[in-house]
Amino acid sequence: MLMQKLYVPLATRTNQYMMADIKVTDALLAHYDSYEHCYRSISEQFFKLTAEQELFNVHVIANDKLPVVRYHTEAYTLQTAEQILFFYNPAYHEAQSLFFEPDYKARKLRLLFLATGTDIRANAANFHNRVRAVVRDLLPLLPEQQLNVKIRDHQHMTYDLFASAKGENKTYGYKLRNIYMRYKSRQCELPTNYTSTAYVKVTLPLSRQLKMAVLKQDTGDYSALYQYLEDRFLAAANQKHLKHVAMVGNGLTPLVRNSKYEELGSTKETVMIGFNPNDNEAKFLQRWDGKKQVEAVDFILVATRDDYSEPGYCRYMNQVEAALKEFAKAIELDPKTQEMMVGFYQHISYPL
Repeated sequence: MLMQKLYVPLATRTNQYMMADIKVTDALLAHYDSYEHCYRSISEQFFKLTAEQELFNVHVIANDKLPVVRYHTEAYTLQTAEQILFFYNPAYHEAQSLFFEPDYKARKLRLLFLATGTDIRANAANFHNRVRAVVRDLLPLLPEQQLNVKIRDHQHMTYDLFASAKGENKTYGYKLRNIYMRYKSRQCELPTNYTSTAYVKVTLPLSRQLKMAVLKQDTGDYSALYQYLEDRFLAAANQKHLKHVAMVGNGLTPLVRNSKYEELGSTKETVMIGFNPNDNEAKFLQRWDGKKQVEAVDFILVATRDDYSEPGYCRYMNQVEAALKEFAKAIELDPKTQEMMVGFYQHISYPL
């Protein structure tokens, strides 16, 4: 009998953000005096429309940097050469901002919408409808028509796998349906030409205790530590028949993509992790560098098409949890004093 729900701690954090990518063409820019004039004019129109839809944490990114959204009790943003990190608590924080360089020609305008409120997952379809309404109302106002637009919807929940060992026994059940089916049941019809991904990411801090247990002396080579983790992670994943997995231990931010390619390249800050969900063959992507000492290692498990069965990803997630518990046991993680934060991510995208 299949598990109908995944039961997670009541303290589980849920989040959602959406993006609308509008390609910036020379024809569009020709209607404005400068790049800055273009960005500011469109932003003013955008912020007016978002207010009408009661969307209160919205941003325009016109410097081609990648937005990364994280939960935090304080609201702030940080910019690197390639990314903009947004830290916020959906229950409390509102903001609107424009990110641009006056003389920089953006390849795309990225409209970013951060969900706010307390029942994020329950209201996800409504949030999607309101975001899509803003984009559809904005496009006719632009001086150039027929612009390429792509909608992206990102949702995730994060929880400590060992919350019960710390006395947190209250739980809540989720069916974890795929976004397309979940939205369809809530009067939010999506086009059928969508792509989607579901995956789990666990970030494991490399504690002093773990390093001392594996590395007998400091030689500047961390290969033994990474190999130790890889062997035990793969053993646990294989035991539970989890086929698409990756390990990233090179200091780069992993970006999981739905792709027929194994890896879509890397930059100075990010590494693309690509799996094709329709491919059910076992595949492991190893992205660690023994010469680099990193603070944490990311372990990624990506669901295949065969891992989904109605009413949701519950069976898959129970396999994942069982594998992670075996992995934690193998590396002697103490459930009562240490955390293993599990992030379950769902993405869907389509051209508008």
